[in-house]
Amino acid sequence: MDSHHQTTWVRRNSNPKLESISVLDIPSTVQPSAASKHQSSAGFATSLIILSWYPVFLTMLHMCSCSISSFIAVGWLNIVPIQYIGSRSQLLKIVALSSIFSLSVVSGNMSLRYLPVSFNQAIGATTPFFTAIFAFLITCKKETGTVYMALVPVVLGIALASNGEPLFNVVGFVACLVSTAARALKSVVQGLLLTSEAEKLHSMNLLMYMAPIAVVLLLPAALIIEGNVFGVIASEAEKKPWFLLVLAANMMIAYSVNLFNFLVTKHTSALTLQVLGNAKAAVAAAISVLIFRNPVTVTGLTGFTITILGVILYSEAKKRSKAIF
Repeated sequence: MDSHHQTTWVRRNSNPKLESISVLDIPSTVQPSAASKHQSSAGFATSLIILSWYPVFLTMLHMCSCSISSFIAVGWLNIVPIQYIGSRSQLLKIVALSSIFSLSVVSGNMSLRYLPVSFNQAIGATTPFFTAIFAFLITCKKETGTVYMALVPVVLGIALASNGEPLFNVVGFVACLVSTAARALKSVVQGLLLTSEAEKLHSMNLLMYMAPIAVVLLLPAALIIEGNVFGVIASEAEKKPWFLLVLAANMMIAYSVNLFNFLVTKHTSALTLQVLGNAKAAVAAAISVLIFRNPVTVTGLTGFTITILGVILYSEAKKRSKAIF
């Protein structure tokens, strides 16, 4: 047996460069098992896998949940006072927020067709860099020189990681950069709507207005990109009625996540929110390597490490700048 031979399992169509490698197909239905508990757990796992196959559709459902939950919380339960859109400028900002969010979702998931999750997360770690740029261009908000300098290794690290990525793909790289920049721009526009004295909205009110617009934008995107997703979900729900409960729980968790996202932006800053998100990126990158076993070079690993160190330096610089002012 050749000692250099190694079989690598990858997701089908996850990267055009991997089509020659042995592919692991995940069955759409659970195979019969002797033990019913194994059958039940396998069925649950398969349902989660099916949901992960349709990320744009799932995000659209998340926005549906945000729309309904926010309307109930604000318009029915009066948890917070309802706020009405007061100007055309405010309406345009809400539409822009929904559009930017939808763009980040679609382009981000498109990039995963061409790039491994670990490299995708490494590129996403540069979001604070884009956020700092957009914050300066749109709000004229300046950070201290130390804060800007701390973002330099974030960019240099990702440049090094890109150069050392064995599965680098131009289309995936551009799509991921677009998603990263859109996510940063969303944070800045979101911050404007949550903190501006003239157009300030409560988090629940903002979710109530922006989520329905996102649904309208994401629905055609899901149908175009993900095909007969409604038929697949309906079939799964027919076979397993409890699948709808899993879906409902997922949607409610998504509402909570989006609400906390807005609250963090309101009480800190758009840049801080994106830096916090990079801790998740590091964990996601490590887990993806363990699960998908995509090849990682020393150069790529070094670049990602430099990026994460840059994020840590930024956090320290931000704390010191707050202490000074």
